Amino acid sequence: MTDDPAANPRGLHFITDLANTLHDNPQAQAADLQALLEHHGGPPFRLTDTDARELREAARHITRILTLHDEDQAAAAINALLDRHPPHPRLVRLPGRPWSLHTQAPPTAGLTHWLLSTCALALGLWLSERGTCAWGRCAAPGCDRFYIDTGRRTPQRFCTPRCATRVRVAAHRARNADG
Repeated sequence: MTDDPAANPRGLHFITDLANTLHDNPQAQAADLQALLEHHGGPPFRLTDTDARELREAARHITRILTLHDEDQAAAAINALLDRHPPHPRLVRLPGRPWSLHTQAPPTAGLTHWLLSTCALALGLWLSERGTCAWGRCAAPGCDRFYIDTGRRTPQRFCTPRCATRVRVAAHRARNADG
C-alpha cells in the first residue's frame, strides 16, 4: 500500500486494504474499520458496531470480485453492484491530493451503499481501462493477500516485492539443490 495518490489509481488500494484487513481479521471492529476509512480519505462516517458488521458483510461482495480472473464474470458482478447501489459520482479534492472521482451516497443511504457503489465504480473503471481483471491474490505460497496490478508490462502475481523475491529465492535454491 502506498500513500502516493499517483500510485493509487482510483483509490483501489483502499479496496485491497479493506479486503486484506477483513481477511486477516474477519471480525474487525468499528475502530479498526474507522481508521482504515480515515487513512484512505473516506467519508466522515462514525462507525458503530452495527456499521462494522454491515461493512464486513458488504465487503464480501467486493472480495468475491477480487477473486475473479474472467473479465466477463467480473463485469457482470460489478454491474450487479452498480444496479443495486447506483453511484452518484462527484469530483472531490481531498487535502493535499488532486481532484478525484468519488461517489456520494443519497441522503437516505448509508455506509453499505457508499462502500458498494464506490468500490463497484472504481473496479469498473479499472477493468474498462485495463481491459482485464488487473487485480488478484498473491501467488506466493503462504500468502493470499489481495493486490491491484498497476504495472504496465507483465501481469502482477505478487502482493509485494518481498513476496516476489521470496518466491524467486526459493526457486533459485531449489534449482541449485537439484544441480
